Amino acid sequence: MTSVAHPARVRTFHPRRGRMTGRHADALTRLWPVYGVPIPESPTTRLDPAALFGRRAPLVLEIGSGMGEATVAMAAADPGRDYLAVDVHTPGIANLLAVVEERGLTNVRVGLGDAVELLRHMLPAASLDAVHAFFPDPWPKSRHHKRRLIQPAHVALLRSRLVPGGALRCATDWAEYAEAMLETLRADPELVNEHDGFAPRLADRPLTKFEQRGVEAGREIFDLAFRRRH
Repeated sequence: MTSVAHPARVRTFHPRRGRMTGRHADALTRLWPVYGVPIPESPTTRLDPAALFGRRAPLVLEIGSGMGEATVAMAAADPGRDYLAVDVHTPGIANLLAVVEERGLTNVRVGLGDAVELLRHMLPAASLDAVHAFFPDPWPKSRHHKRRLIQPAHVALLRSRLVPGGALRCATDWAEYAEAMLETLRADPELVNEHDGFAPRLADRPLTKFEQRGVEAGREIFDLAFRRRH
């Protein structure tokens, strides 16, 4: 098996604070033990998706699930696959837990912590049917580009966790990052672009409030759709 180089730990996210409503606090207390997946600073154990979801099914990793709008909509429309949504924003995690309960979804689990550490240490090679990275932090300043999720070392890690033919799907409203994403993904020899350049807006990617604000502000949305070679 080809090994994946692990760069020194550099966070790809801003730690975020947010106000917890009573509804969110209640959801976190009651539902985290049922649906929650803790991601430690230095994980030492592998995740067993079959045990986590109570079945064997294709697994989709959602990196940066925010308030969970896209995750819930996609999981509800796609009951044959399981969704593991990861974020570092506790109010967003709590909101997603509450909505999962309200919708009666059984194919969603929620991880709190660094998705890169999850990929490095908790998920085995060729364990994911798809990875979604919708609107990751663009880290616009040049000196912060090393913190971007879509960069060569991280892409090699993401790709290694995909099954052959598995999908890597990204979206951003930051034009410079979009071009960098496209260049980086094209450069990986084991990824294939499903389009000549950027993808048309992915039909099954729900329009979230975050994306709508970007559209209303006049920002163009860029989608990318790649697959791991068979």
